Amino acid sequence: MEPRLVESTRGLTLLGGGALGPDDLDVALAQAPDLVAADSGAAAALAAGHMPLKVIGDMDSLAPGDQARLAPGVLHRVTEQDSTDFDKVLRSVGGPVAVGVGFLGARADHQLANLSALVRHRHLPCLLLGEGDVVFAAPPEIEIAAAPGTRVSLFPLAPVAGVSEGLHWPIAGLPMAPAGLHGTSNRVAEGAVSVRLAFPRPGMLVIMPRAALGAAVAALRAAPLWPRGAAPEG
Repeated sequence: MEPRLVESTRGLTLLGGGALGPDDLDVALAQAPDLVAADSGAAAALAAGHMPLKVIGDMDSLAPGDQARLAPGVLHRVTEQDSTDFDKVLRSVGGPVAVGVGFLGARADHQLANLSALVRHRHLPCLLLGEGDVVFAAPPEIEIAAAPGTRVSLFPLAPVAGVSEGLHWPIAGLPMAPAGLHGTSNRVAEGAVSVRLAFPRPGMLVIMPRAALGAAVAALRAAPLWPRGAAPEG
């Protein structure tokens, strides 16, 4: 396990080198002010006038000129090639919540690996912000404030079942699996003001519209963490 290089009390913005919308970084920093970059995400941070607390990765994508612009002690090189830079960052930081930008919308294989990392690194509740979506791994229990009709898609990365309140199509009794049943395009029921979800084990991704970021961050901050050693099955 990597040492914890950053321990945040305010929340972490994690910046990758993938597709980045014009206001993605500002939106993330408004929710989670402490900035950590993954490899070439540091170039985007510097271009926006921000000095990251740490830059973590194998540094195969960060130009030497950008590396030279970093403050002393900011760059932390992790040379192993068996994980993505996002994975390297997640296992090296801690805090109440994190918002990742620049990790969705690029290569499909990297995106899938990053989604898997959300489930694997459960010590840090983390949301990935994309052009139209926010994605996070479901904790054991969560309640998210949302208006009727708001999309709440559920996609399992491991076999898992759960229960819900406030969804148009309840999920109780439905065994879900990556190559089986999933809950995409579900939505908040008429008359509901929030959605409650509970799962007995990790493995479920929750996907909501980008506009739900603030509510999702607040909900994750209040949600319990998985107990140490909890793991997806299958």
